[in-house]
This record gives sequence, structure tokens and C-alpha cells, in this order.
Amino acid sequence: MEIDVGRKRVARLMCEHGIRAKQKKKFKATTDSKHSHPVAPNLLQRDFEADKPDQKWLADITYIPTREGWLYLAATLDLYSKLIVGRSMSSRMPKKLVIEALEMAVGDEGLGGA
Repeated sequence: MEIDVGRKRVARLMCEHGIRAKQKKKFKATTDSKHSHPVAPNLLQRDFEADKPDQKWLADITYIPTREGWLYLAATLDLYSKLIVGRSMSSRMPKKLVIEALEMAVGDEGLGGA
């Protein structure tokens, strides 16, 4: 069933019932590709196969929207087992986030130390 109503009527009814439109949040860039920092070489060259554990790892950072804001997740994956061997989470994205994920992979907690 369709009912034709005008924008002003919808606005008035929303106001009467305490309903507000959800505002879109402004996009915030999290990556700065225009920097003078050195870029590490691509050693894998898209070869994502490994013959044994701890031969090749890859790492990435992703962000997950939550009710409390963004949750940043850094993970290190062993390409042989396809298991996460190191991870770290934070409400911000400092260098420490990636370092903790790598330390976990190398240390006793991750498969990399076993």
C-alpha cells in the first residue's frame, strides 16, 4: 500500500514522535599514500603458497565498526597453515598495533615460536 505524502508532513510527523534522521558520518581517511617513508619491497610477488610452516607470513590491518567506534585489528597469517599466528586490537591505529601482532607470532603465544 502506497501513501503519497509531502516532505513537510513527514518532517512534522517525525518531529511529533521524536524521530530524527540518522546523519551520515564524514569519511575519514586512515591511509596516507603520499609520504616520504620508505616502502618495503614485495617479497612474495603474489606467491601465496608455502611448503612448510613459518616459511611465509603475511600481515594486514583492518577496521571494524562497533557501537563504541572503530576497532582496529592487526593480524599475522601463516600461509602454510592458513592460521592466524599473531594478532592485536586497539581503538586507535598506532605502530604498536602491528608490532604486537608480529611479536605474538614470533613469541611463545603464536605458532611462529613453536
